[in-house]
Amino acid sequence: MTATLRLGIAGLGTVGVGVVKIVRKQAALLAQRTGRDITISAVSARNATKDRGINLSGYDWEADPVALAQRDDVDVFVELMGGTDGPAKDATEAALAAGKDVVTANKAMLAIHGRDLAEQAESAGRVIRFEAAVAGGIPVIKTVTEGLAANEITRVMGVMNGTCNYILTRMESAGLPYEKVFEEADDLGYLEADPTLDVGGIDAGHKLALLSAIGFGTVPDFDGIEIEGIERITIEDIRQAADMGYRIKLLGVAQLTGRGLEQRMQPCLVPASSPLGQLEGGTNMVVIEGDSVQQIVLRGPGAGEGPTASAVMADVCDLARGIRIPTFGQPVSTLRTAPSASSVLPAPYYLRMALVDKPGALAKIASILGASGISIDRMRQYGHSEPAAPVLIVTHRTTRAPLDEAIAAMQSTDVLAATPVALRIENL
Repeated sequence: MTATLRLGIAGLGTVGVGVVKIVRKQAALLAQRTGRDITISAVSARNATKDRGINLSGYDWEADPVALAQRDDVDVFVELMGGTDGPAKDATEAALAAGKDVVTANKAMLAIHGRDLAEQAESAGRVIRFEAAVAGGIPVIKTVTEGLAANEITRVMGVMNGTCNYILTRMESAGLPYEKVFEEADDLGYLEADPTLDVGGIDAGHKLALLSAIGFGTVPDFDGIEIEGIERITIEDIRQAADMGYRIKLLGVAQLTGRGLEQRMQPCLVPASSPLGQLEGGTNMVVIEGDSVQQIVLRGPGAGEGPTASAVMADVCDLARGIRIPTFGQPVSTLRTAPSASSVLPAPYYLRMALVDKPGALAKIASILGASGISIDRMRQYGHSEPAAPVLIVTHRTTRAPLDEAIAAMQSTDVLAATPVALRIENL
């Protein structure tokens, strides 16, 4: 059997503790499948006295994750602290400089600093693996970089934030408003310390940036993603979408075109009968389309101790087997810098607005849409509450640019009681 692979784990939250449990529980299985023992040399976290429900006394403790990354008895540095910069980035760079491979679940760090870190890894002859950074327990990174390596990826899309999917499906099933379900999610510990990372679409945007990079061979471009969160989705939106046979999902879509890289993370209406429409709770789903394979759908738990720790250990096992591929599936020098592009593919849109109850208000809105080249497919009014009348419009296929133009024109009138909400309808 080959020499033992020794881990240093920085970050002992839910995922870090899950990794420790797997290394202990599955020691024999890991050795059988990789041909070498996998052990933990040392760990690091902010609080050494916190009760984590597991005995860590058998491991050396490092207060400083950089010191952990530089230890001679660590072969693989496992970064599970999170954060775009700070200790996570410092320790990752220290590990690479010290000749260690890195396994991380940190999508924010890689989405922002991925190219620089990949260059450092390649210069040092090391690798960075990040299966756990995207879609929890779903092996989507390995699928794209290895299983679909012979394909030209044409599109990736999916629901990549379990918290948002939980909130939206809970609103529908319980008939509760967004604010109430948000509180529930917070009480259950589903939300990040900064909730806007989840509900604002930023967490899912980080994941989409990484999928785009490995799928299209481009430099990670988080800043190029059009991001819109779910904060403005109301229970009325949920119900009205259901009336039309749709469900609302925070959907990420990316594709490389002749104009550049299109990336968007935004709430959309999808058919309730589609695989994405049937997705419940905290489950994630990623759809990948390639020129040879056509389309594959991956579905599974997007977060949690077991699923995410499983993804971390999948990377560790690959390193134990000697499987070494560049960070983004190809040498960083070959990654293209693609210009950001807005989608020009037309789609129908759901448009919700509250109109001031005055004669000619609806006619004025219809006129503005027509002047922007947007035709109305259907229109409904749900109830009536003084002093505004809630109105729903579904447009025929259009693109976002003329719709934004129309909304801007509407806001310059005196007939809107609130800013309209526009959601793309994806007929998958």
